[in-house]
Amino acid sequence: MRCLGQRGPRSVPRLWMSSGVAFIDLSQGTGVIKMHNRIDTNHANEPDDQRSAAQRKTSSVDATMPYDPAETAGAALSESGTEPATPREALAATPWLRAVPEALLDRLASLAILHRLPVGSVVFEQAETPSFAQILIGGSVELLGIRGREEAFVELVRPVDLLLPAAVLNRQPYLLRARVLGEARLLLIQAEIFREAVASDHAFCLAVLACQAAQFRRQVKLAKNVRLRSAEERVGCYLLRLAEATPPGQAARLPTEKRLIASELGMTRETFSRSLAAVARHGLRVEGDLLHAEDLVAARARFALDPLIDGPETLHPLLARGVPR
Repeated sequence: MRCLGQRGPRSVPRLWMSSGVAFIDLSQGTGVIKMHNRIDTNHANEPDDQRSAAQRKTSSVDATMPYDPAETAGAALSESGTEPATPREALAATPWLRAVPEALLDRLASLAILHRLPVGSVVFEQAETPSFAQILIGGSVELLGIRGREEAFVELVRPVDLLLPAAVLNRQPYLLRARVLGEARLLLIQAEIFREAVASDHAFCLAVLACQAAQFRRQVKLAKNVRLRSAEERVGCYLLRLAEATPPGQAARLPTEKRLIASELGMTRETFSRSLAAVARHGLRVEGDLLHAEDLVAARARFALDPLIDGPETLHPLLARGVPR
């Protein structure tokens, strides 16, 4: 058993890990976090091109797709070596919480904890009722729909963003599994305290509302992509966005497994493979898990990106009356 936190008078809670379950001692009682710190072994024996990109050696650029729930701030936070050392620092560094009163941030921080999870860890399971609101402040987490042993990829979450806040707000079970794709750093806030803050503070409520609005818009864009484009167009636009986010002359690594990309794009693995062959004729060739952009001019001519489908989704919290912009 190991201690992951320090205990002070009404400050950072204390967290112990034992057998994959985290026990957190908060100033207003004791709770249990089911963090499921285990590596997913369902695909441990699969060929290399079918395994998670984060579990393979890095020999190329790990490009990220345009996203942006304050993505640039989150990326800078996790890559600049200036990661927050305390929950209060993490809240202060979250762009969409800038209008929230200092006193409320202090209270939330006093009942929160920072937690780091390795690649492959399950953050929470589908159908689990949340005990904590979780803010991703570093790394990446994939959201998966589960039926038996079958997984369907829904979305890749990058910092800084809330993980499925609707379940927390409504006291309902999570509809998806959350699994760490790139070593993740999470800020955990007691669910009841989080709900009280949303109900009592206008600025905090508006910030959470903006988070949910951005998540909803991303899902609408995904639905439009699946319904309005052919399989070849979906794959071509997906790869073109990835290529556009990669420095010229460098190969990009697919952000996740091919079977999960196929699921995200609404097609079978077989259809995805056939579409890759068709897309290669237009300058975007995938070899294993590496994307080579051989002719971006041809790719752009064949696969026209639409900002209302492919554009980044930024967070713009409304400001309460009287709050300066």
